[in-house]
Amino acid sequence: MKILMINPNTSTEMTDRMIATAQSVLAPDTELIAHTATRGFPYIASRAEAMIAGNITLEMLAEHHHGCDAAVIAAFGDPSLIAARELFEIPITAMAEAAILTSCMLGERFAMLTFSRTLVAWYEDAVALAGLTHRCAAIRVPDVSFKSVSTVQYELENEIVALAERTVKEDGADVLILAGAPLAGLAQRIAHRSPVPLVDPLVAAVSQAQTLARMKPKAASAGRFARPGPKVTVGLPQSLADWIEHRGPDRQSDLTLNASM
Repeated sequence: MKILMINPNTSTEMTDRMIATAQSVLAPDTELIAHTATRGFPYIASRAEAMIAGNITLEMLAEHHHGCDAAVIAAFGDPSLIAARELFEIPITAMAEAAILTSCMLGERFAMLTFSRTLVAWYEDAVALAGLTHRCAAIRVPDVSFKSVSTVQYELENEIVALAERTVKEDGADVLILAGAPLAGLAQRIAHRSPVPLVDPLVAAVSQAQTLARMKPKAASAGRFARPGPKVTVGLPQSLADWIEHRGPDRQSDLTLNASM
């Protein structure tokens, strides 16, 4: 089984950390193929940045998804997840949705702990998109600063543990999500210090991608997630243009075939 992991952030250090985190749940027959964005932002931190990263995500999926059994969008706000599911024919998971759905299987109410207030509005959107706002107890951030996104999980480890205890006590959370790709791997390290289950979004997304790949779901040919028909494109990256125009290995598009009939 091949699982494609797309990091829409440009940080290769972040990708390496996520690869290491994913190893804990990879089955012996699973190969994880990871790719990092080559343009965009070192770390996506707003709705506007997520829109830009979403376009890059679709480009990366178009270029790398061939031969893979499922894909993971490895950014917590799930840039272009719905569009990707409409466009591509393999199962696609993403960190926020996977973490939220997993949390709902572990408790009645979940809360998110993250590291920057600039992320909160975007993460609220992710909860709303999942249709589970009524089960979200809170999205909380430590009242301290940090020096670097690369080291934030180590800088704020004790503060996040303390915040977890307060969130369970004050907000009634049954499960806590450590939200944000820079926190990948932290849940495993501090699980013994938390009064409730912790969910690592990357672990959840990779685990669910493997499960969906084993189920071998049929690609939709009707309904809301059927692949759109071929359409002429202008100026798009070649791999994405080929996929949208339904070009095969011979570089001939269904549009060309239809026009010749």
